[in-house]
Amino acid sequence: MLVVSGVLAALAAVLLRMVAGPPGLGWYLLAWALFAAALWLARRMPEQRLGALVVAGGVTLAATGLAAPPSSSTDSFRYAWDGRVQAAGISPYDHPPSDPALAGLRDEWLFPSGCGAPDLRGLPDGGCTRINRPTEPTIYPPVAQGYFLLVHWLSPEGSRHKALQLGGWVMAVLVLVALCRLAGARRAAYWAWCPAVPVEAVNNAHVDMLGVLLVVLAFGAVRAGPARGALLGAAVAAKLLPVTALPGALSGVLANGVPAGGVPAGGVPAGGVAWRRVLGAVVPAGLVVALSYLPYVLASGASVVGYLPGYLKEERYDGPDGGNRYAILRLVMPDSWAPYAAIALLGLVVLLVLRYGDADRPWQGALLVSGSLLLLLTPGYSWYALLVVALAAMDGRWEWLGVALAGAVAYTAGPAAPGNPGTPFYVAAALAVLIGWAARRPHRAELRH
Repeated sequence: MLVVSGVLAALAAVLLRMVAGPPGLGWYLLAWALFAAALWLARRMPEQRLGALVVAGGVTLAATGLAAPPSSSTDSFRYAWDGRVQAAGISPYDHPPSDPALAGLRDEWLFPSGCGAPDLRGLPDGGCTRINRPTEPTIYPPVAQGYFLLVHWLSPEGSRHKALQLGGWVMAVLVLVALCRLAGARRAAYWAWCPAVPVEAVNNAHVDMLGVLLVVLAFGAVRAGPARGALLGAAVAAKLLPVTALPGALSGVLANGVPAGGVPAGGVPAGGVAWRRVLGAVVPAGLVVALSYLPYVLASGASVVGYLPGYLKEERYDGPDGGNRYAILRLVMPDSWAPYAAIALLGLVVLLVLRYGDADRPWQGALLVSGSLLLLLTPGYSWYALLVVALAAMDGRWEWLGVALAGAVAYTAGPAAPGNPGTPFYVAAALAVLIGWAARRPHRAELRH
């Protein structure tokens, strides 16, 4: 226990250095090496002793993200601005931050008078701002907007970034507690000690954390049915990416066809059970998404789409010139085929989950779909993998953690940088997943016999 505690203390020191300034690739790799060492050393510790170390270590490591302003992302500045705009009674989808109509909401923090700092963006009127893409409307969906408004209301005057970071820390700890109860301390350590949590969920305060919390609650705190569907819908309306968890909620639903005897035990046609599962998850999820969008649609109309189309084009997801997207696929096929192959393969993964997934372990299917999406698209943003880290902890599939490391490496080098080193890390992550799948097959076969 002392050795593991020492490794975690070293990890905390590295994380403090990382959040003190833009973390370089070497610091990321060192943090992940210490993370892997802690997991390896803890593998034989008794569960009871490990539990206290996982919780204490997780709470402490997450708190390192509170030690400094956001170190490697400016997204939280947009969150703060969107909350401020809504508090003034204005839809965040109606105006970009650069719009002179919102000049009365500007302050020295988000719109400093001196424009010499390298992290500032110029405005058309000659001013500058900390907000990224200041000439574009917001991209964030309505549940995220509700969170931004709530944080604004609860924030003391002059708190700046700190309230959003504190919110990220609270959600990270809640996920840790939920994972300990659902999966046990040994698996919860995948989340508790992962460097992505203090850096991206807390220090950079990414709203992805809200979606992760809602997905974990959906799978761990409620049974299959409308409540789970509603929580998953709220997660989708927080950051869109959790839509990959919906197939997990329907795991095995295509296997519930009418059996050879015609009617299963109890006299209820199996097909009816399947339809009830589909409607019980999809309808509440769709209603939550629709109702959350409704007030913004009434205020802003079609503008609620925000910057999403521009983001997809900026990231080159919409065409054959994919930049660093689809990096694994482009190693084995022409660039122009990669987007279509990614869609086809992801569709196949979803079908496999719907047909063969374990309805009693919905997070397993959610992990397969969400992790496959990142491996196929190879995004250059490390916080996208927070959901994968949480689901890997729920299912005990440590091999999926490499997806988060690959995203961190890609982001550190620059998401659009030519020859991004994230590509070999994504390849290694994919190989780790395949090796883990192959290694687990004999074990599953033994369980069936």
